[in-house]
Amino acid sequence: MWEKLQDLERRYAEIGELLEIPEIYGDPVQLKKLTREQKELEAVVTAYRAYRQAEATIAESEELLSDPELADMAREELKEAKAARERLYDELRILLLPRDPNDGKNVIMELRGGVGGEESALFAGDLYRMYSMYAEKRGWKIELMNYNDTELGGVKEADFVVSGDGAYSRLKYESGVHRVQRVPETESGGRVHTSTATVAVLPEMETVDVDLREEDIEMQVYRASGAGGQHVNKTSSAVRLIHKPTGIVVSCQEERSQVQNRAKCMQMLASKLYEIEQQRVEGAITSERRAQVGTGMRNERIRTYNFPQNRVTDHRLTGETKNFNIDAVINGDLDPIIDALTMQYQAAALANESAL
Repeated sequence: MWEKLQDLERRYAEIGELLEIPEIYGDPVQLKKLTREQKELEAVVTAYRAYRQAEATIAESEELLSDPELADMAREELKEAKAARERLYDELRILLLPRDPNDGKNVIMELRGGVGGEESALFAGDLYRMYSMYAEKRGWKIELMNYNDTELGGVKEADFVVSGDGAYSRLKYESGVHRVQRVPETESGGRVHTSTATVAVLPEMETVDVDLREEDIEMQVYRASGAGGQHVNKTSSAVRLIHKPTGIVVSCQEERSQVQNRAKCMQMLASKLYEIEQQRVEGAITSERRAQVGTGMRNERIRTYNFPQNRVTDHRLTGETKNFNIDAVINGDLDPIIDALTMQYQAAALANESAL
């Protein structure tokens, strides 16, 4: 562990020196690569340096204990330094866990109404609003790619990109079936109904990241409808791509031109093909993550939004921390749930590491 930390610190210093060379700024690709690596190393190097400082403080304080005039102050500093060392040790163990290579990527999210007819579409609309508010709170940007609504304001389907620092690292836990229990607006008898909506979360991939051949793609164009604006109904600007080897279908209608919509479709297709390849290579997903945060498959219920009881229950969490205030969550306060899932996964990963 300590040798690895020393290597990481050396690499961090080396990157700092490279970024002082003017010629580096003439190579945008190399510059982006180095700054990204520097940012990824910053947290662990900062914690490691703080750990070493705590150890130095402990050594100095122990020497001062023999001085009657400084003993009381030394004991207090020693206590604080030992507590800091213990905390930083646990933090370093977490920071050294294997990192998901996609954590820094933007996200493509797909919302679909599920079981429950119009109420499921209304619930999907609530989820879209929830994710939009969460993105706004974190300073992220949402860009619609495909959006089909219902007459009552629900969402049949919505595909959108969430762009921002660490978007995938946070939103990857949202994949799965979301269930709602409430009295629908369309229910005159006051009965509680159960409906569902599905959420898929994919890391945004560039087309160069996967083997995407033009001869495998069938392109269809059509006139857009819904939230795209009046201009889209006058020309066939919407694009649908069919990947013939896999049968995957993607569509985009939110841009003004076929060229723009096709480019976004290609990016969505690349992300879907990347996910398939990752599942094949990695055996779908590790057993620890499957147990802790779910597989993200669409037939897996991950969360229930119970309006009569004013609570949201995440079924992947164990213990007393699985229930959350529904008003806060539905208005975009997702961090408590995501933090709990992250901590649970990290605890399982640390336990697995200790057992090796």
